[in-house]
Amino acid sequence: MKKMLILIIASVLISLTIRAEDKKVDTPVVVETKEQKAARMKWFDESRFGMFIHWGVYSVPAGEWNGNTGYGEWFLEETKMPVSQYEKFAKEFNPVKFNAKEWVRMAKDAGVKYIVITTKHHDGFGMYPSKLTDWCIKSTPFQRDPMKELAKACKKAGITFCTYHSIMDWHHPDYPNRRGYNDVATGKPDMDRFTAYLKGQLKEIVTSYHPGIMWFDGEWESAWTHERGVDLYAYLRNLDPKLIINNRIGKGRAGMSGMDNGKGVGDYGTPEQEIPATGFGEGAHWESCMTMNGHWGYNKHDNGWKSTQELVRNLINCASKGGNYLLNVGPTSEGLFPDASIERLAGIGKWMKVNGESIYGTTASPFKSLPWGRCTQKAGKLYLHVFDWPKDGKLVVPGLKNTVKKAYLLADGGKTKRAVTPDGVNQIVDVGQDPLDPIAPVVILEIEDRVEVSSNN
Repeated sequence: MKKMLILIIASVLISLTIRAEDKKVDTPVVVETKEQKAARMKWFDESRFGMFIHWGVYSVPAGEWNGNTGYGEWFLEETKMPVSQYEKFAKEFNPVKFNAKEWVRMAKDAGVKYIVITTKHHDGFGMYPSKLTDWCIKSTPFQRDPMKELAKACKKAGITFCTYHSIMDWHHPDYPNRRGYNDVATGKPDMDRFTAYLKGQLKEIVTSYHPGIMWFDGEWESAWTHERGVDLYAYLRNLDPKLIINNRIGKGRAGMSGMDNGKGVGDYGTPEQEIPATGFGEGAHWESCMTMNGHWGYNKHDNGWKSTQELVRNLINCASKGGNYLLNVGPTSEGLFPDASIERLAGIGKWMKVNGESIYGTTASPFKSLPWGRCTQKAGKLYLHVFDWPKDGKLVVPGLKNTVKKAYLLADGGKTKRAVTPDGVNQIVDVGQDPLDPIAPVVILEIEDRVEVSSNN
């Protein structure tokens, strides 16, 4: 009882302190020129490939409950299990096989440039030792800080460490959209108190782990408003002016397509489980987040894995439209990547080791569409990613007006020069019968001047 009283008093004092700090930063508005934003976003735009990691106590049941096997990170909401019962999973969460260096090694070998991991998902559980709640990693047998270990490993490997934090919270008593299954919450919810708690946790994360991106989610419920999003964005950018924040901090996201619908807050758009048919125009910043199978969190029964070829081509597709690809891994409660994820990451890495030049630092295709694949461009080079290799070995590049100085396959390092023949409005590249790569061979065209393509293409 005495311990509980101390915790309550400490929580009130911390909340009051946070509120006092909030008043100091509510007024400042972040002012930034177009050029300044471009400089801040430069590393993000050049990265093109990131890894998403959904990890939490929901990995303990591993997607299964009462004979149903389709659950994932939404386990609590979908089962409507009493929160008091769900909390027991924390006592079983003991990822003794977790190795931050090994996770980061696999990510780096795959060609990943940044990692975004859940510090708190919708169940409210903190994957780091928060001073503001016991509903976090402190309540598990695993008395380590996985975020600290990952941040350190990422820094050493040259990968940017980033964090995901849910606005929606099915556990916290002050979150207004309180669920009926939350049998541990008491008192009347208070959104101002909850926002102070949210800011407090975010300050812990920013000051302790220095993430490159703060990735928000769960903003769609009525408790969260556009004004709160604007305020939180200013709060975080004042804490760290270099921080990049996705558009789910506000109310501007247009559903799963992920872009702005008129009330935009944040630095970039977040299409989910889809890749736009076309890009979003020059200067737009966006990232498609997608799963390897059907779930974000670990589900031991989900064997619907996408092939390595599909995953690589998703990455190419995003880059060809000027966006990034954020590919998810859902680790087990032991702290391991599923074997199928490991296998696919290795396959992506094998392709990227040869063809990464055609992805990193590239901009969108100058072509409206290509019947055989996708295109990226960079520094006087067009990278033609051929999904359907021409049977006659003649690749038709439609509408390209530039003179091609040199053509070759990236896989052979330019050893064999390929002939290019103008044919009306097209350029015909003699790529040969052997694509050298079963997934997505890349043909490079080195051109003179700025690329010019017929308006019909």
